[in-house]
Amino acid sequence: MAGDKRVVRTDLWISDAFDERLKREPGVSLRVFPVRGNTAAAWDILSSAHVYHVSAAKDELPQEWFARADLLARCPDLLLVSSSGAGYDTVDVAACTAAGIAVVNQAGGNAVSVAEHTLGLMLGVSRRMLEGDRRMRREVGYSREDVMGHEIHGKTVGLVGIGHIGTRVAALARAFGMEVIATDPFLSPEEIARRGARAVSFQELLAQSDFVSLHCPRDASTLKMMNADTFARMKKGAIFITTARGGIHDETALVQALRSGHLAGAGLDVWDQEPPPLDHPLLAKDNVFATFHVAGVTHECRSNVAAISAEQIAGVLRGERPPRLVNPEVWPAFEQRRARILG
Repeated sequence: MAGDKRVVRTDLWISDAFDERLKREPGVSLRVFPVRGNTAAAWDILSSAHVYHVSAAKDELPQEWFARADLLARCPDLLLVSSSGAGYDTVDVAACTAAGIAVVNQAGGNAVSVAEHTLGLMLGVSRRMLEGDRRMRREVGYSREDVMGHEIHGKTVGLVGIGHIGTRVAALARAFGMEVIATDPFLSPEEIARRGARAVSFQELLAQSDFVSLHCPRDASTLKMMNADTFARMKKGAIFITTARGGIHDETALVQALRSGHLAGAGLDVWDQEPPPLDHPLLAKDNVFATFHVAGVTHECRSNVAAISAEQIAGVLRGERPPRLVNPEVWPAFEQRRARILG
C-alpha cells in the first residue's frame, strides 16, 4: 500500500523467522519476487523496493538479481541492501555507496555453526575419519592402524582472521587443549589476545601452525592469499582448513601441495564453483574432507540469521543506524535519501 516501507526478497529458501519478524513491524510491507520464470513480475516488485534482502549465495542467485549498478538504477527508492549472510559476494558495495544505498550483512549470526563445522573438519581430517568411513564401506580385513590418525590436543591452530567466527573457533580449540595463534590486520595484538589467541605475523602463523584455518573475508587483499608459495611455507604435514570463501585459496596449488605430501590433508567447505564438479581433483583425494558451503547451514543458524536480518532491517526503517553496516561512509548520504524518500 502507499506509504508502506517496502521490503523485498527473493523466493529462494529462507527461514520463516524473517517473514514472521517483519510482519510484526508497523508500517512495513514484505513482497517476494521469483528469481526465475517471470522477469516482468519480478521487476514490478523489486523496482519499488526500499529494502532489498538479497541472497548471499553467488552460485544460487541468478546474476541478474545481484545488487549491482544496473539493478540499482532500476530501483530509484532503494535505501538498503541487506545480504542474507555474513558474506556479500552478490552485492557491489562501491556501486551502492555511490548511489547513497546502505549495505548490511549478518556477521556473527553464523558464528556458532561455522566454528563447530571448523572443528569438525579439523577432527575429521586429523583423525582420518572420512578415510575410515570409506574403507569400511568397501573393504574387510584391513588393519585399524592403516587409518590411524593424530590427536588435535597439544597441536597449534593458526587462525587467519579472528572476528566473530575466529573468536568462537579459538574458544573451542582451547577446550580441546590446542595452542591458538592468530593474525588479523584489523586488530591489535592486545585485542587478539583478548579474543583468545596469541598474535603473530602471517608468515609466523604459516610456519608454526599444525592447522591453518581461514576466517577472513574475500576481497582484493585476500584473493588467492593461499597459493603455491604460502602452502609451501606451511609446516610439512600440516592441515589446511577453510570455511571462509572460495577464491581465497588457489585450488590448483592446494592439489599440488597435497599430491607432493607437503600437506597432510585439507578440510574444505568453500569452493571456486559451488558445488564443485564431480571430477574435481580435490574430491578424488581421501585426505580431503569436502563439504558444500554448509558450515552455516544448520536449523539454528538459519533461524538466527533470518531473525537478526529482519531485526536489522526493521531498525533501519525506524531510523536507527544498523549494527552491521558494511559501508559506514555512506551514512550521511543515506540519511538524506531516507528523509527525502520516507519523510
